[in-house]
Amino acid sequence: MTAATIHREWRRYTPRERLGRFALYFGVVFACVLSLRTVEIIPEFLYDAPEQMADLLKRMWPIEWSYYPKGVHDALLETLHIATLGTMLAILMALPIGVLAANNITPNAALNYFAKFLLVASRSVNSLVWALLFVAIFGPGALAGTMAIAFRSIGFVGKLFGEALEEARPGPIEALKAAGAPWPSIIVKGYWPQVEPAFWAIALFRWDISVRESAVLGLVGAGGIGMAIDTAMNLFQWERVALMMFAIFAVVIVAEIVVTAIRKKII
Repeated sequence: MTAATIHREWRRYTPRERLGRFALYFGVVFACVLSLRTVEIIPEFLYDAPEQMADLLKRMWPIEWSYYPKGVHDALLETLHIATLGTMLAILMALPIGVLAANNITPNAALNYFAKFLLVASRSVNSLVWALLFVAIFGPGALAGTMAIAFRSIGFVGKLFGEALEEARPGPIEALKAAGAPWPSIIVKGYWPQVEPAFWAIALFRWDISVRESAVLGLVGAGGIGMAIDTAMNLFQWERVALMMFAIFAVVIVAEIVVTAIRKKII
């Protein structure tokens, strides 16, 4: 070893990478601090939160099971109807938009970007906001909830269906085109067999989500069990609120089991 030997020290990150990591961590901490200041948390409310929660749970017990036939059953069925019909309407509207959003099917850039704009617009608006809009148009009730679920679901179904079309293998499509098959035959025989499993998975998953969302739309007047919960909370009937929350939980669990069973049968 001579004095001219260069001493090398191994480091995991380069100076630029260390600077980037520091900037990222600093940005996260700064965002958290800024968010906490913006939220304006009141310490006094945090101190007695456990006591308030215990008092609320005490008011919810015992659950008023006898109220189910009179005030919960019909509202719960309406919630399921809103979720089911809204999902079906969303699928009918989303499929053509998803086809237009697929780059390999719609080469026209204007149509492609317009379809993607519709999908983004649908996803960017929360279901409660859609519900408020349709309550203002149609008035309170199940129709507003159904339309809110439908328009909120278009972006979800259309985006995933369009991506499934883009991932379709080009071999069968090229063979059908070479054989002179018309465009409808290419869609039915070339694309559909490849995207059918994805379609059913998307439809079932969206219905599962819609059941959860439709349970709260009633809080803004869009029908379903949410309206019954809002009424019971306003009247401080916490035993009934507990019953409705339990009913929603049971329906969500059953819906999850049903969706899983159907997926195993179809996919």
